[in-house]
Amino acid sequence: MLEGWTDDAAPGIGPMGNPLRAGVFDTQAKSWAEYGARTGAWRLLDVLEDTKTHAVFYVSGVLAERHPALMQAIAKSGHTVAAHSWSQHIIPAYQTREEEHADLKRCIQALQTSTGSRPEGWISPRATPSQNTPELLALEGFSWIADAFDRDLPYRIDTKSGPITAVPFTMEVNDFPLCIRYGHSPDAFVRTLQALLDGWSEIRSPFACIDLTAHAHVFGRPAGAIAFKQAIRLVQQSAVSWMTTHAELGRLFQR
Repeated sequence: MLEGWTDDAAPGIGPMGNPLRAGVFDTQAKSWAEYGARTGAWRLLDVLEDTKTHAVFYVSGVLAERHPALMQAIAKSGHTVAAHSWSQHIIPAYQTREEEHADLKRCIQALQTSTGSRPEGWISPRATPSQNTPELLALEGFSWIADAFDRDLPYRIDTKSGPITAVPFTMEVNDFPLCIRYGHSPDAFVRTLQALLDGWSEIRSPFACIDLTAHAHVFGRPAGAIAFKQAIRLVQQSAVSWMTTHAELGRLFQR
């Protein structure tokens, strides 16, 4: 997750436990978030190169516009760039259809200009789409949407603009809830994944998608990057898992 905010917005949550009073611009949260594009994403690119791993980078349009060199480095490394709205404070569920479509087009253009390729995948800020989002994505030629929490495996959504694949976005091995919301140390990311791999045979689930999710402004920091690298190694060494990406799943499950 490579997330950005417009100049007049900042994350609604950060590492400090005392939120500012309403109406005050949170300069600390803004600076904390900007670490992702300035430093964290570059470190995560190194982790992915060291582990010979391909990933999907879900990118805010405003960030892609501001950091073309980073976007070109991601694309040059063979990773997939998917869309993550224009800015993280703009939630599709709050928008009219017209507002959402305009921001979607703006995001597509920024990603295409900075990488040379049109994005095929999408996840909403807060993973909270509107009721129009799947249809608008299908209209714009997207292959998959990762705002799905109701299945273990990808499935087809039919819209009046055509079908789109819903790829489940699982939260068990995700740096943001584990380390920011719940306050665990980064090793909880690795321990949670290890427990899943070790205990998989104990549940009657032959197949399921499990995401390894790192936010560049969270696990792009040294301790997080170490944990992320360890987690990738666990998957690579496991006999019960297959490492893939949302992009590959989105294409695999197209019907």
